[in-house]
Amino acid sequence: MTEALKERVGRRTTPARPARRGRSTSVADESLLPGAGRRGFWLYLIPGFVLFTVIILVPLIWNIYLSFTDYRGIRPPTWAGLDNWRELMSDDRFWTSFVNSVFLIIAMVVVPTVLGLLLAAVLFDLVGRKFGGRLASFLRATYYLPQILPVAIAAIVIGWILRPENGALNTVLEAVGLGELQRNWLGSPDTALLSIMVVMVWVQLGYPVVIFMAALQRVDPELYEAAELDGANWFQRFSAITVSIIRPEIFVVVLTCTIAALKVFGPIYALTRGGPGDSTIVPSYYAYSEFFQSQQVGYGATIATALTLVIVVITIFFIKAQNRVERQERER
Repeated sequence: MTEALKERVGRRTTPARPARRGRSTSVADESLLPGAGRRGFWLYLIPGFVLFTVIILVPLIWNIYLSFTDYRGIRPPTWAGLDNWRELMSDDRFWTSFVNSVFLIIAMVVVPTVLGLLLAAVLFDLVGRKFGGRLASFLRATYYLPQILPVAIAAIVIGWILRPENGALNTVLEAVGLGELQRNWLGSPDTALLSIMVVMVWVQLGYPVVIFMAALQRVDPELYEAAELDGANWFQRFSAITVSIIRPEIFVVVLTCTIAALKVFGPIYALTRGGPGDSTIVPSYYAYSEFFQSQQVGYGATIATALTLVIVVITIFFIKAQNRVERQERER
């Protein structure tokens, strides 16, 4: 190695020392901040804290208070103690709504996460290599399109497809000779929830694809090349490299999608209104119906508070599980 090359390598590996003038300038600029020093930065948190208090904290506390009252939205609320909570524990409709939420978790968490992980790996590892990044980006945007559609527009389209008379799905089934499979998809208790689940898979799939494709950008391509040279096939590379490296993003997707599934409201309201019967009712729509339709504001607040507690418990569980997995990986 020549002296010039050694000097060049030394310059690249040795960090440059900051100039004294630049340091004095930064100190001078810092002194201009209100409050001087780190204390001044707290002033920038005040607008966010005010918005958090007005939009989230105050309504949350008020909702919790209403869950212990008998309130119909007109006269002042009267204290009822635990009466609403006792009624909630024995409310079959409430438990039916949570059972339906479990099915929506399957449709909005399990299926989109698994399919999104596979699609992201295929787009990144196969499509991106053979056809270029533009096609992979176009397909990613296509999968994400249902996420940005307004709920009302999506409901109109889905309602037209699943219409019992001259709907697109029944028309196609009749055209291909499968007329016996025609159903009133959203009007029958046997198929309404399944139809909603299929719709939610379509809506939710794009979110995991986008998150996982962004996570795959930080995977070293040399790992795939080394595994391929060792004779590993695509699925072995996917399970051994992809899943293990982007595990933090998988936790994030599962948690956020679970919260979205528990508090889903728009598609239920636009497509079925919780019917037929209670076949598609969910806790958020049940709380809405008690609030605004039955005018049982105190009981609706109880349902909403119970849903909030469930979401908080699930969030704590996921965060602890992620920390435990990361700690085990560091100890290896």
